[in-house]
Amino acid sequence: MGSLIGVDEAGRGPVIGPLVVAGFKISSEDHNGLLKMLGVRDSKKCSPKRREWLAKEIKKLGEYSVKIISADEIDQRRKEQNLNQLEGDEFGEVINRLNPDDDTTIIVDAADANEERFKNYLEKSVKKGHIISKHKADEDYLVVAAASILAKTERDDQVRIIAKELNAEIGSGYPADPITIKFLENWIREKRDLPPHTRRSWKTSEKLLKRLFGSNRTLDEFG
Repeated sequence: MGSLIGVDEAGRGPVIGPLVVAGFKISSEDHNGLLKMLGVRDSKKCSPKRREWLAKEIKKLGEYSVKIISADEIDQRRKEQNLNQLEGDEFGEVINRLNPDDDTTIIVDAADANEERFKNYLEKSVKKGHIISKHKADEDYLVVAAASILAKTERDDQVRIIAKELNAEIGSGYPADPITIKFLENWIREKRDLPPHTRRSWKTSEKLLKRLFGSNRTLDEFG
């Protein structure tokens, strides 16, 4: 009996907090029935409370692997590779942790604008199984939706931990979130630096520092 592995990420775009990659493995026979019975769907279409419940139930149905990549690690690795390559490496590691065999179908939510290019990149590190690389795979494949729920739930947990550590309301961590931007602005004005767990390599960080301290200051002068 073959198996399916779904892989997705949460936290590609935020300026605060980690990127989380999750993989979920289940037998092909159990795939549609069990996940459909649970009501698994794309994590973005579930409430936080629903996601948390689903994550616990999903973990009972198969094998899973979750990888957390911190803001500091993202910054360091982006000096040598782009974000698509970084995600490709992490997707590959999570897949290999789940021990695919030749009969395993591996479905990933493509991080690259070019689905085939992302598949080819993954095949450099994933030697077994058949890879399907698709955009919006979390909407079309239940096994990827399950992985997206695991990734998003872990990412939300990590954001709560960071907020507690910094003793502040930091919002979602995304640049489009006014709460996140207000938090960053207040922290920078008070501390004259970016807070911990912030991605220094993000344009949002650079723009805030330059706006608050003048355009003649460079990011390298901080931190």
